[in-house]
Amino acid sequence: MFLRWLPQAVCLVSVCVSLTLGYEDDIEVNYGDSYYNEITEGEPLEPTAIPTQAPCKVTEMTKWDKLFSMLENSQMRENMLLQYSDDIIKVELGSLRGEMLRFVAQYGGACGVAVETAGRRMSMQMEARLKESLEHLRQDRSIAAGKSAGNSGDSHQETLLQQLLTAARTQASRLVKLENICLSNPGPITPPEAKGEDLQQDVASEEMMVALVTELAKTRAVLELAFKSARQRHLPAGCETALLFPMRSRRIFSSVTPDLPLSLSSFTVCLWAKPVSVSNRTVLFSYGTKRNPYEIQLLLSGTRALFTVGGEAHLVEGRGVVRGGVWTHICGAWSSEQGIASLWADGHRVAFTPGVAEGHVLPDGGSLQLGQEKNDGGVSGGSGGSGSQMPGFDGGFDAKLAFTGKMTGVNMWDSVLTEEEISQLALQDGEGCEQRGNVVGWGVTEIVPHGGAQFIN
Repeated sequence: MFLRWLPQAVCLVSVCVSLTLGYEDDIEVNYGDSYYNEITEGEPLEPTAIPTQAPCKVTEMTKWDKLFSMLENSQMRENMLLQYSDDIIKVELGSLRGEMLRFVAQYGGACGVAVETAGRRMSMQMEARLKESLEHLRQDRSIAAGKSAGNSGDSHQETLLQQLLTAARTQASRLVKLENICLSNPGPITPPEAKGEDLQQDVASEEMMVALVTELAKTRAVLELAFKSARQRHLPAGCETALLFPMRSRRIFSSVTPDLPLSLSSFTVCLWAKPVSVSNRTVLFSYGTKRNPYEIQLLLSGTRALFTVGGEAHLVEGRGVVRGGVWTHICGAWSSEQGIASLWADGHRVAFTPGVAEGHVLPDGGSLQLGQEKNDGGVSGGSGGSGSQMPGFDGGFDAKLAFTGKMTGVNMWDSVLTEEEISQLALQDGEGCEQRGNVVGWGVTEIVPHGGAQFIN
């Protein structure tokens, strides 16, 4: 920039000096081509040839000069924009910081109280559920007294729940401390510059809250595992005992001696089953005679439940209702008046078929088994209670049809139950086992395990 304007500045200075020196009264200014005025005393003025100087000219800028000039201008503009941006950011950050400090000072206590209230409510709910579960375990332990395996399992569960209860109480005490910290608000609101210590306390309280939430999440996970384990160990619908079929064998089954003759024109049979594995055809409940061994059958096939009356030609099927390792409530109801047969799973009717053995009456004198079906020869535990002996296992039972798992709440009525009655029986947390059938009543009717089948608590 300086080099660009230097010729013009020199020219301007020279012109000004010439005018100053030549401005006098006795000087005759010559405006001709000569740029110098020589004044001699006593001599006439004669023009003298004086070398002339070229007029002032502006030096043309090269492309490099233009490029450098553009770079200088762009750098100046960039510096100005950066300075302006820094000023704006500083002002905005200062304003935001002031707003945040005012927000924390005004609403920090209210937010802390709200969070503390929610945490305390969660802790109280956890403690109540822990106490309820512990009470159930104590009741189960008193019922199962004398069974070493059961007692050891209950003792372990009780110890675990005691630890969880202690942890919940510890969390409650921490919440009380947190409440005291959140509610402490000394004096009026001070300027933001004087709130460094308060902000540090708020950060510490927030870190404590995060740690507390983490501990509560861990406690909840452990609690869910304990509930899951307790649910798997305990029996549904308030039942106190169950039949265990430890393996699939033709020698393992249970015979039932009904309280009433089975010459029936209508009935409802219900039971709880927890299969370990299900084959293509697994028998839960079977009643038959020498003439027709398939008078009543309640079967499993994969995830399906099957119900037959009067023979396999009359089949009622419910799909996708059974899972291995899970308690499932299954009911079959039939009436000969219109031959209406229905199948229920977990309180819901999953299949309904009319015209099943319409006008048929079940014959008396057959055999009733759980976990197997008898299709040849006589069995013990007939409907009349005579207790005739079986001629042999090999001729009457098939290991492929045997049930393996647990079974409880087996009941049979000489009538068709209503939808509401079946729904009440299917409640896992209900008292369905107290509703006993008048033909077969769980816990009342004689049920004799055979082979390796046994009653468990």
